[in-house]
Order: sequence, then structure tokens, then C-alpha cells
Amino acid sequence: MDWQNVINLGIGSLLAVGGWFCRQLWDSVKELKKEIADLRLHVSDAYVKKSEMDTLKSEMDKRFDRIELLLDRLYEKLDTKVDK
Repeated sequence: MDWQNVINLGIGSLLAVGGWFCRQLWDSVKELKKEIADLRLHVSDAYVKKSEMDTLKSEMDKRFDRIELLLDRLYEKLDTKVDK
């Protein structure tokens, strides 16, 4: 076996290992891209929609208005009690 065959065998082996490694990286990148695309679809499910937030805000406003009215009535009663 002469040196040219040994060098060719060594370089071929290195290229084969390098090619396998690059293929593994390529497959991993493709899988990650797919997972990111799936994640983009599901991210919007975790957030509260604006319409739901507006509904919640209006309900909270109604309840706070009710509490404010009750407190006003209570203060009026207390004021009349103090006057007597």
C-alpha cells in the first residue's frame, strides 16, 4: 500500500465523519424549525384575547360602581347618625 492510498483513505474517512456530523446538524435544525412553527401556532392560545379583556374590564367597572354606590349610601347613613 503506498502513501497515496493511505492519504486518500484518511481524507475519505474524515470527510465521511464530517458529512455524517453535518447531516445530524441539518436534521436537528429542520426539527427545531418545525417545533418553532408549532410553538408559534400555540402561543396565541396562552394569551388573553382583547375582547375577553374588554369584557372583564366592563364587569370589573360595574362591580366597582356598585361598591362605590354602597359606600356612598353607608357614608350618608353615618353622616345622618352623627348629626343626630
